[in-house]
Amino acid sequence: MDNVLVVGAGMAGLQTVVALRDQGYAGRVTLLGAEAHAPYDRPPLSKEVLAGKTDDTSFEADWAALDTEVLFGRTATGLREGVVDTDAGPIAYDRLVIATGSRVLSLPGAAEVPGVHVLRTIDDARALRAALVPGAHVVIVGAGWIGAEVATAAAAAGCPTTVVEALHAPLAGPFPDSIGERFVPWYAEAGVELLLGARVDRLEPGAVHLTDGRRLRADAIVVGVGVRPATDWLAGSAVARTARGFVEVDEYLATSMPGVHAVGDCVEFPSARYGTRMHVEHWDNALQAPRVLVANLLGGEQAYDPVPYFWSDQFGRMVQYVGRHGEGDELVFRDAGEDGKWSAGWFAGDRLVALLAVARPRDLAQGRKLVQLGTPVDRERFADPENPLKSTVR
Repeated sequence: MDNVLVVGAGMAGLQTVVALRDQGYAGRVTLLGAEAHAPYDRPPLSKEVLAGKTDDTSFEADWAALDTEVLFGRTATGLREGVVDTDAGPIAYDRLVIATGSRVLSLPGAAEVPGVHVLRTIDDARALRAALVPGAHVVIVGAGWIGAEVATAAAAAGCPTTVVEALHAPLAGPFPDSIGERFVPWYAEAGVELLLGARVDRLEPGAVHLTDGRRLRADAIVVGVGVRPATDWLAGSAVARTARGFVEVDEYLATSMPGVHAVGDCVEFPSARYGTRMHVEHWDNALQAPRVLVANLLGGEQAYDPVPYFWSDQFGRMVQYVGRHGEGDELVFRDAGEDGKWSAGWFAGDRLVALLAVARPRDLAQGRKLVQLGTPVDRERFADPENPLKSTVR
């Protein structure tokens, strides 16, 4: 009987299994996961788990109804035609789905320093939560999405918290300075010290040393400097990868190796919508893409070309972003006075191509439709927060 092997038991892997059954596949399904845990939701790790609101973010899955063989706690180590090698022996497949996601980056030598944490897995979150005791000094390296969310939890737990960022503004990678500068006051309001343009020289037990000579006391150190695709196990296989390690797929999420598809954080796919190849490392992508992949695996030809979307909870504010902006796009702010709620849109000509909304969910909901449809928008009307976004269409 035909066997579909799904490697990676995160959101994308689980949704692939669900889609296989929903779309009528009656053959064997095997789900292989490196962690010992059943699939769980990652966004709540930096929110509910660190805040002590829950200890378990597992998805509800009826494995009997899904009729799926689950192999948790087994790591893929290599790929040959028809066989995935693992640390517990080979597994044969007829069709393969790669959904191994990302691995978290750290700093050189950090693994040998006691008290250093990263945040990627449920075990990481539980260990970090145990370290966030009132009065413990916490130093977070990186003012990106994870850094801000961890700082939120640490400050709420009563920990003196410092965030060290090498760039000159929070989120300076994805956003221009005029956006990042608006996040700076949030840190001070929460009692978090934010050090911009500060670089780490070395870590030691109980301290972080900066290149300018400063020594920061640190009972707990959190490194949040990004992730990379977890695809090293594909080295030497027929699956093509980019220089950064992303699995190269076509518009149908098929790889260069016959019978092998890939989905989620670890892939780079072509976008006709944006005229480039792109990767999307967000929850919404892991939820939506498996349905398209399975349709194609079962004989269809559906192109996957999404409008990216993600959100973040930081310092009591919901931050949402939809679309994709480029360097040449014009940024227009949509301010609403002193209440701390605002939006900003990026325009290519008269098209709204991306929207960032801070505590303005209605803007996000209406703007998302405008971004998806590519409808011409009046910029002057857009800039006035009194105008509902749906009324700004030309």
